[in-house]
Amino acid sequence: MRRSPRPGSAASQHKHTPNFYSDNSNSSVSVTSGDSSGHRSARPGPGEPEGRRARGSSCEPAGSPIVSEEQLDLLSTLELRQEMPPPRVSKSFLSLLFQVLSVLLSLVGDVLVSVYREVCSIRFLLTAVSLLSLFLAALCWGLLYLAPPLENEPKEMLTLSEYQERVRSQGEQLQQLQAELVKLHKEVSSVRAANSERVAKLVFQRLNEDFVQKPDYALSSVGASIDLEKTSHDYEDANTAYFWNRFSFWNYARPPTVILEPDVFPGNCWAFEGDQGQVVIRLPGRVQLSDITLQHPPPSVAHTRGANSAPRDFAVYGLQVDDETEVFLGKFTFDVEKSEIQTFHLQNEPPAAFPKVKIQILSNWGHPRFTCLYRVRAHGIRTSERAGDSATEGPH
Repeated sequence: MRRSPRPGSAASQHKHTPNFYSDNSNSSVSVTSGDSSGHRSARPGPGEPEGRRARGSSCEPAGSPIVSEEQLDLLSTLELRQEMPPPRVSKSFLSLLFQVLSVLLSLVGDVLVSVYREVCSIRFLLTAVSLLSLFLAALCWGLLYLAPPLENEPKEMLTLSEYQERVRSQGEQLQQLQAELVKLHKEVSSVRAANSERVAKLVFQRLNEDFVQKPDYALSSVGASIDLEKTSHDYEDANTAYFWNRFSFWNYARPPTVILEPDVFPGNCWAFEGDQGQVVIRLPGRVQLSDITLQHPPPSVAHTRGANSAPRDFAVYGLQVDDETEVFLGKFTFDVEKSEIQTFHLQNEPPAAFPKVKIQILSNWGHPRFTCLYRVRAHGIRTSERAGDSATEGPH
């Protein structure tokens, strides 16, 4: 018995239904061997519906091919499968699938980036550890190379008696060192005392010596004197003089010969009136003059806290035997801000010998009433001494 087709199969939306009696399906239908006429299986017409063809096939004459029930069931199953619509994939499912895939890819990328960073950080740590280890190794090597090796002191156990003996010997050594230190201190003290005495002697010797270190021919002790006729008059202060000071034997003014004495202290000077004057010194013989030295106390020891009475500009002349011929030997300036003893080189070229020398004061350092002259020195070579020496050495 044949199954009826699915209801509504004729009104299906498909364009056509499969032809179960086509040539492809004829292969499963066998023709009886007794049919000698060779009739083919009946084919439906082009205009005939398939349902009818299926139903009409059971009403075919006896000479048509016989179809079994299993084949009919197979044909109905195939028909039902072909009538089922094909499955459709929704768009929402595809978008969800794409989103899941993108999330998975981003997660995989993040994991790879974090793994790469971890690998880089590990490399950095390894590099830093290696550099630090190299630095520490170089430092240890330098310390071991530069530091002196420690001497391995022998460790020995000392008995109490040996320890006491060592302490006693070290105490004796300390006492010896202390005695040597005391002795050395005494020697140093004696050396200091001797040196101090020697230094004091040198100081006193220098003080007693002449700082100029040249022979002085304007010294009264060697025969020098003052030509009073050619020398300016002394300064007389009538306002401060006492009644008996008006007499000559009670006059406290220093004479011009005081400039020929080595005693130089404040007030022991020859004063002349005004800021201009002169003094003529007789030398102990004919002297080839080379230098003139003037001395004046410094302002620090002056009672008036100044040296305005000291000579400033002066000129030096050499006088011949006739006392009329004068030879100019130079013009100089005595600076009170410098040393109290100042030496000036004379312009005596070619060298000439003079029996007298004249010091002409041209100005002082501002005193309005008088000028003080403390000491004058004349340096050079005495020609009469050389002549006497040559005369005495002649007979030899």
